Amino acid sequence: MSQVDQGALAELLDKQAIREALMRYCRGVDRCDAELIASVYHDDAMDHHGRFDMAGKAFAVHVAQFMKEAATGHSHRIANISIELDGDRAHVESYLHSMLNHADRVDEFIGRYVDRFEKRSGEWKIAERWVVVDFTRSTPVDARFGLQDTFIKGRRDPGDQSYARELPGGTA
Repeated sequence: MSQVDQGALAELLDKQAIREALMRYCRGVDRCDAELIASVYHDDAMDHHGRFDMAGKAFAVHVAQFMKEAATGHSHRIANISIELDGDRAHVESYLHSMLNHADRVDEFIGRYVDRFEKRSGEWKIAERWVVVDFTRSTPVDARFGLQDTFIKGRRDPGDQSYARELPGGTA
């Protein structure tokens, strides 16, 4: 493999590692898993998350508890991920759409994560995060979709089906 190919491959691997950290973060928030959320932050990372402006690892514990108390369910998605590598630093912008389910309404947050990732000891993690709001919306709910009762109910803890490593029926 040529040196150019090696460089392109290294860049792809670095970008994929950053994307995987972003996905781990979203999964951690949706499952209220503080350990999984904390895994995406360097020990000295800062998170500027609206009224929650704190160290990343402390934010992980705080947001996991907050989400358990604030809503009955939560869905957190990111898209349009832009990654600009600069040596062992990366400037990352990710569009986010967050929905919180309450008994009487669904709250939505549309915005962006503006992150500085750093590669330390071979691992890409967030060094600093800023959350930018583009708009929000709250929609009253007077009825729920009845078909939801026929599906496996999502859980906001490690008992969720996504943590299982065997398929239902005992086959892997």
